[in-house]
Amino acid sequence: MPTFRSAARLAAAASMMALLAACATYEVDFQGEGEGFVGEGAPVMAVLETPSVGTVGDDAADDPAVWASASPVTVMGQSTPGFVAGTDKKSGLYIYGFDGRILQFMPEGLLNNVDLVQGLTVGGKPQLVLGASDRTPGKTGVALYLFDPAGTGDNGVRYWGSIKTDVIEPYGFCFGKRGDEIHAVLVGHEGELRQFVLTADAAGAPVAREVRRAEIGTISEGCAVDEATNALYIAEENVGVWRYGLDPASGAARTLVQPIAPGVLVADAEGLTTITDGDRRYLIGSSQGDSTFPVWRIDGAAPEYKGRFVVVDGVVDGVTGTDGLAAASGQVGPFPAGLVVVQDDVNDTGTQNFKYVDWRDIRAALGL
Repeated sequence: MPTFRSAARLAAAASMMALLAACATYEVDFQGEGEGFVGEGAPVMAVLETPSVGTVGDDAADDPAVWASASPVTVMGQSTPGFVAGTDKKSGLYIYGFDGRILQFMPEGLLNNVDLVQGLTVGGKPQLVLGASDRTPGKTGVALYLFDPAGTGDNGVRYWGSIKTDVIEPYGFCFGKRGDEIHAVLVGHEGELRQFVLTADAAGAPVAREVRRAEIGTISEGCAVDEATNALYIAEENVGVWRYGLDPASGAARTLVQPIAPGVLVADAEGLTTITDGDRRYLIGSSQGDSTFPVWRIDGAAPEYKGRFVVVDGVVDGVTGTDGLAAASGQVGPFPAGLVVVQDDVNDTGTQNFKYVDWRDIRAALGL
């Protein structure tokens, strides 16, 4: 991929947008990124999987997000204690139950990374907000969606609006909260960092105020927020995992948590997610180059590496080449201590999909 900087970026933008329109996306995608070597790690098994995404024979499933509700909610007429959102980056957004079944599909275009957050009131009603990096020509930015936890009947995830951006290819995306503020973080394919504060106006439309822009350096995607330590973690694919401050006033200041290194984090460094277990919090990454998942404890003064796990064959097939992953803490439907959902690059029973891993199995495998 070319790197766009300063004047060169502006000069190339028009031609790249034309290429987007012609080819749907200019990201070089292929299946089999993790089909070969699988590194060493503590073995765990996924307990179930979703159906294959609709795009056949292509690199399509990418990134999930997990939300658990304290009481059952209704999604398109179906009762569920929460759901998993997952992107097919060639066609749109899936909503899955905690049993893996499809509850809803939205043909929204080229959505890459998805995340969700609670704490926003729209039109006088508390709403769950979903955001996804959107690479659809003419819509590049962040696509925003709402879900009404109190809704019934045909209640489902619905389109809300978008955040416009100058990022040529929106790539990674995550939400975070600072006090009562909801922050949306967009990572561009070329290493751009954009941060916004998201609100709703009197008419119920989304309002995004940019509060930070910085350059990560090179191709980057995965991001995750640890609100308790006001930290923003970003994976620069061929460099390593960085820790920024979530406070936009911290600018471009950062610390390298983990460089690319054999046996720990092998390029590409891909998705990131956090999970809380009692008084402990962990960061989980995807070491795509050797199909492993490194884990760091992050509630201390500095992140502490705790080991890696691999998802091996069991009730469902093992996992290789993961792009995106997400976790939810505590009671998550039938998962009493938490759930980790990972994308599977090569799915034995079809095209790409998502696998569900019980956090208790990871905790036991790593002796956490």
